[in-house]
Amino acid sequence: MSFIGIDLGTSSVKAVLVDDRQSVLATAARELVVSRPAPLWSEQTPSDWVAATLDVLRSLRDATPDAFRRCAGIGLSGQMHGAVLLGERDEPLRPCILWNDGRAEAECAEIEAIEPESRAITGNIAMPGFTAPKLLWVRRHEPDIFRHTRKILLPKAYLRLVLTGEAIEEMSDASGTLWLDTDRRGWSDRMLAATGLDRSHMPALVEGSQPAGRMRAELSRELGFDGPPLFAGGAGDNAAGAIGLGAVATGSSFLSLGTSGVFWRTTAGFEPRAGSAVHAFCHALPDRWHQMSVHLSAAASLSWWASVCGHSEAALLNELGPQAEQPSPVLFTPYLSGERTPHNDPQMRGIFAGLGHEVNRRTMTQAVLEGVAFAFKDGQEALEAGTSPIEEALAIGGGARSDLWLSILADTLNLPLKRYRQAEAGAAFGAARLARLACTGEQPEAVCTPPSGEADTFMPHPARAAAYAERYAAWRRAAEVSRTLR
Repeated sequence: MSFIGIDLGTSSVKAVLVDDRQSVLATAARELVVSRPAPLWSEQTPSDWVAATLDVLRSLRDATPDAFRRCAGIGLSGQMHGAVLLGERDEPLRPCILWNDGRAEAECAEIEAIEPESRAITGNIAMPGFTAPKLLWVRRHEPDIFRHTRKILLPKAYLRLVLTGEAIEEMSDASGTLWLDTDRRGWSDRMLAATGLDRSHMPALVEGSQPAGRMRAELSRELGFDGPPLFAGGAGDNAAGAIGLGAVATGSSFLSLGTSGVFWRTTAGFEPRAGSAVHAFCHALPDRWHQMSVHLSAAASLSWWASVCGHSEAALLNELGPQAEQPSPVLFTPYLSGERTPHNDPQMRGIFAGLGHEVNRRTMTQAVLEGVAFAFKDGQEALEAGTSPIEEALAIGGGARSDLWLSILADTLNLPLKRYRQAEAGAAFGAARLARLACTGEQPEAVCTPPSGEADTFMPHPARAAAYAERYAAWRRAAEVSRTLR
């Protein structure tokens, strides 16, 4: 048997084909485009996801036709929080409003006023990126679309609907809607009512490792499968990354340095900490939860700086070399799309501080890397407040390919970081593991094992860690200035 994992990301759709020994046989990716039609807005066209997904499936088929044909199951991972509004015939009524869209700030306060127990029910502070505030915004500003909305799906659930005909979501992704009773792992009638909705607007719920539909027979024949593959519930992108890393035991931690930044810790139970804007979500496996600090512009900050400079990200990193001996004289706050943990403020904006005649492109590039690291430090403090410290973490994401960046992070967090080559498959690999669990019924611990092989370990250097601790205090003052920029 073989299994496919599909990760519907913000910048691309990625897919992997793995065999029953969990070896990656083929990978494929197709880029996606984000539209920003107004300040704070971020949207995508759902039909683009479908076209890209079919392209990556065909690429896997062309690369390994025999293994592809024998695929037994498909797992879906996806960008979280997006709002796909469907009409009577399951057609999208408008572009999807994405996770990093900040237009619904006022609606967050409205939800918490309508339902005072919102944080207790969901475990989370209302944030503009979550799905529920987006629906209040649509009700207020696009009433005709709201009136014709019959179903609301997250991005990967819409993809499942097209591929299988089933409207099904799983717990980890549903946790990011602000409609889930996260402790009880079911839709909350009270939270739905706060946005003028009811359960008829919601997909069915399953666990990420449970079966969740089969591919449409005609599409299965067209793509060349022996028979329609079974779909697993799947996972939100970070939970899928955790499955791929084997972060399923209580206390497991990882750091994702992707477009956004995530610091993750697996928890045995529901442990909300909404006051510091830490996310408390369901894991993709039954009876498990997790906490996350989330930073909206992580590797995206370097991408932005590269576009400003007119150089590639690789060229900018090469100018710096493999190691930073001391912090940059420049400070950078990475709030290009606002921030979640710990500020929950979509209006925050980034700044460079400490500019002088001696500053050049190299010192500003280093400041960008350090600014992202300091934001992760904010998240680390929020996660560790009142509980045990994180001892070490795995590092994943595109930015984690940089030795320099991981070294800066290890020094800033004063924490050992490990990077495994196997982990590069990321969320798509985790989705493939969930597909296997849905097909075989195996115990998660037997399949969701940590990466094997030799790891690159980045240990904090005492002198540099002390220097970054001192610099972090100055950066926090710059972050407070960022909060005043509108």
